Amino acid sequence: MKSLRKGSVVGPVIGILWLFVIATTVAVMMSFITGAAFRPGLIGTLLVGVGLGLAAFRLNDKWALIGAGAVATFLLMLVGFGPVLTGEGVTFTHKLMTAVFVGFGAGWPLHAMLGKQPMGEMNRHEFEEVVIKFLTGFGYVFFTAIVIIPFYVMVMTSLKSQQALLQNPLDFTLDWDKGWGLFRSYQELFTDFGFGGYLWTSFFISVVTVFVTLLFSVPGAYAVARLRFKGAAAFSRSILLIYMVPMIVVALPIYIVFSMTGLRNSLFGLILIYPVTTIPVSLYMLQGYFRGLPAEVEEAGLMDGLSRLAVIWKITLPLSLPALASVSLYVFMIAWNEFLLAFMLLDDPSKFTLTRGVASLNSSEVPRQHLMAGAVIATLPIMVLFLGLEKFMTKGLTAGSVKG
Repeated sequence: MKSLRKGSVVGPVIGILWLFVIATTVAVMMSFITGAAFRPGLIGTLLVGVGLGLAAFRLNDKWALIGAGAVATFLLMLVGFGPVLTGEGVTFTHKLMTAVFVGFGAGWPLHAMLGKQPMGEMNRHEFEEVVIKFLTGFGYVFFTAIVIIPFYVMVMTSLKSQQALLQNPLDFTLDWDKGWGLFRSYQELFTDFGFGGYLWTSFFISVVTVFVTLLFSVPGAYAVARLRFKGAAAFSRSILLIYMVPMIVVALPIYIVFSMTGLRNSLFGLILIYPVTTIPVSLYMLQGYFRGLPAEVEEAGLMDGLSRLAVIWKITLPLSLPALASVSLYVFMIAWNEFLLAFMLLDDPSKFTLTRGVASLNSSEVPRQHLMAGAVIATLPIMVLFLGLEKFMTKGLTAGSVKG
């Protein structure tokens, strides 16, 4: 085992593994940017990976390692054995860009992983440090790729014309000469497919769902956290039992009941059923926060003559704003993205939610760029909302987890 901890062994192995990650990433990225054929090459990955893995111990300057990686990649690409292989139609400039990307993507991280480690035998902590840095870097690249690539493909497809998609569905380059004509699919969604109404319907239902959820979950969570009554512990532990039953199992009974009562194909029916799926998790989140609030503050309010409801309204709720914000955002996202119930219960296009409207575009009669444009419209608002309020959601989710 100690022989595997030598820098002369660890360096080349980490170099090869990391270069394969970077070569694959750069190949996919250049394919999307140029529309040409790029793919990782095994021989080039082995040669450059071993070289950079060993050089990382000797070159103290990361820019020297980046330059060495870029030059080695470019020269090997010219003779057809680079870490990234190219197909026909790839220009000299694109090959140079590829080499620079590989140099930065491989040289800088390998310097951070191996630059401070000994060339000889490593102790356990040094070896684990290298492995952890490699796994951390791989995690960043992998999870960033699986998030960005589908969204990038979706956006690029929505901006292309039907003719361009038929010629080459895998070409994600854009014709910038069209100007605002690139957004023709989005314009047609609002003018021909009524997406403005879908947006308003989803927003209205999501806001009402948030309001109804908080209306029931706040007093319920407060009762579980503060009041003493028979069965409180069992109720607290069983709040999330509803999530043990998959929604697909109860979807058919809901459909039958709503059809018999005349609630199917109505927005009121969705407003009734959505809080059923959001109240349990809201109760669970809020009760933990309420338990973390100092009970002495509420007791002081009761001694000053406030009723229990007044204590909740004037003391508990103002102190719970971070938790309420995070719960509201979470519930809003659930209602905004819900599809199964909307798909089963809504048949009238004038009452479609946004997710139901996007599903209606999945037809051979509707061009694919319109489907992708609809998916972007459904994704972008909730993404902006989440990124803008992320700090409040994080603060609310973690608040109350430690009782001081």
